[in-house]
Amino acid sequence: MAKNKEKPPFKVHKPSHDVYKRLFRNPPAVIGLGIIALSLLITMLGYAIMPSKVPYGNEQIKEISKQPIGFSVQVVKERMNRKVAENNFLVAMMFGQESPYRIHAVENFRIDETKLELHLQMFGTGTNKVLNLVDVVLPLHIGASDKMKSKDSYQIEGEKIEYVDLDENYHTITKSELIQRFRQSHVEKRYYILGTDTFGRDTLSRLLFGIRISLTVGFVSVFISILVGVTVGALAGFFGGRTDAFILWFMTVVWSIPGIMLVIAISLALGRGVVVAFIAIGLTSWVEIARMVRGQIMSLKEKPFIEAAKALGMTNRQIIIRHILPNIFGPLVVLMTSNFANAILTEAGLSFLGLSVQSPMTSWGAMVSEGFKHITSEGGFYLVMFPSACIGMMVLAFNLLGNGLRDAYDPRTT
Repeated sequence: MAKNKEKPPFKVHKPSHDVYKRLFRNPPAVIGLGIIALSLLITMLGYAIMPSKVPYGNEQIKEISKQPIGFSVQVVKERMNRKVAENNFLVAMMFGQESPYRIHAVENFRIDETKLELHLQMFGTGTNKVLNLVDVVLPLHIGASDKMKSKDSYQIEGEKIEYVDLDENYHTITKSELIQRFRQSHVEKRYYILGTDTFGRDTLSRLLFGIRISLTVGFVSVFISILVGVTVGALAGFFGGRTDAFILWFMTVVWSIPGIMLVIAISLALGRGVVVAFIAIGLTSWVEIARMVRGQIMSLKEKPFIEAAKALGMTNRQIIIRHILPNIFGPLVVLMTSNFANAILTEAGLSFLGLSVQSPMTSWGAMVSEGFKHITSEGGFYLVMFPSACIGMMVLAFNLLGNGLRDAYDPRTT
């Protein structure tokens, strides 16, 4: 008869198990984590869930500038005679798809033979626009072609239309088929859930793209600050002496300069642009990490397990990486979440000043700046409110998560 294996009197859990348990018992931290997870999902799905598939949501329709929430309109798509590369699904999801059409917002339209009359008066233009239906629908070859009798890229003979496409292939189509193709593929109804901005662009699409900028600036700047801060703090705390004195003096000098002023100075020195802003924010947020790492290492390096590691012949590099840094992981993670929130706020400020992302790219700070210029006009308030709310929600989410992680890593927290 087989003997029953004795069960251990208690289960042995890793320390991380208790950290996760305490974290998920904290409702505000869970809410913050949920907002961040949703933002990451939106970033990964990218243009697949954005109403506007054009890169950066930069599809401008001047007739529908500053339209309200829930606005809808009928649009006519006029084909532009140029080739546009068709991206596969993954590329289009990440980088968008350039549109081969010029968009006109219309109240109604009228077709007379091959003449298309668009009525734009509803949107304050006060004029009608007359287009050639052939130019609107067909991808016409630019310039003369040997495949046509005339020098034009198309010709009309009664009901038949002959034309040469962008690849210089010859085609024929009837007027009725042309009108049918126009009604099927070039007229559609568009809905703007959060309205449009001053250039007639979809506000929701621009807001969703702004999530990508905010998370990217957070990740890049936090990575740079961790790389610099941990390295400098570890050197100061572990070696001490003159090394510590010099590094501490340098950190004090950097710490005394207002962060936003230092970021602006670096941005002006290196040039405007989103990449420069990411680097500048990272290079100005490492001091707090370095000070924390220095203090933690100074308290840990005299512990018995460090003395044992030295006795076993381990190098300073091995001791720092294998034994000291894992023991300061908790406080480091908490500080990272705080720096993430600060990076989002700083980038928004730089974008507001025009020192970060440049048009046609956008970020929440740039959207606030654009809306602020028109805040007193009709619809201008919403252009400021939506991106401001997004900035506040994202910063709050990281702060809630940071507070939850701080309580979860504190063994005195129940």
